Amino acid sequence: MGIPTGIKLAIGGSAAAVILLLGLSIGRGRDLKPRQPTNIPTAKASTSANLVERTRAQPIAVDPQALVVKRVLPITGPFRHGDYVWDEGGAPATGPVIITVDLKAQTLSVFRAGYEIGSAVIIYGADDKPSPLGAFPIIQKDADHYSRTYNNAPMPFTLRLTSDGVAIHGSDVRWGNATHGCIGVPRPFARKLFGVAKLGDLVVITNGRMLDTSHARASA
Repeated sequence: MGIPTGIKLAIGGSAAAVILLLGLSIGRGRDLKPRQPTNIPTAKASTSANLVERTRAQPIAVDPQALVVKRVLPITGPFRHGDYVWDEGGAPATGPVIITVDLKAQTLSVFRAGYEIGSAVIIYGADDKPSPLGAFPIIQKDADHYSRTYNNAPMPFTLRLTSDGVAIHGSDVRWGNATHGCIGVPRPFARKLFGVAKLGDLVVITNGRMLDTSHARASA
């Protein structure tokens, strides 16, 4: 069963007029390519004993101050399935990474120290296997993961969020495709995300909530 296209908003005027949903569900350009390719390590599985295993029914509380946006990528037009953009130019080289997912807009965005460095159209869980809402830290990374539940299906560049099988991973992001609760992103984007995300980094999944953009500016 196909997933209906999420609502896309347009950007117009100055940076002060930018309207964002959590996950930056704004209109996006299509077939965009990253301007600054980087060499991304493809490490095998890694875990941390300090991270608490949680199910999809056990999201954590989030400090609202952690979700303040300082810069957004200057992209206009609709985003389509398979599209992504990645640009770390002008963003801090270090700082906390937060990943936002808006199921309503079918969009994922990556922020470092409040600066958006990447965004992609996603597929997600539907029907009896919905993607959960809430905030989940990354508890495992595995660049070459295969599903032990669904016929050994490849799940490249997996960032696992819950103990009961929810993760972000590379997928065939096409219209009508869905997952069993995971967040699927284009494989080239998944590789870049895997390279910047760390164990413990926060992933916030919502269905159309607003971000604080009072400090946001559009990238030049």
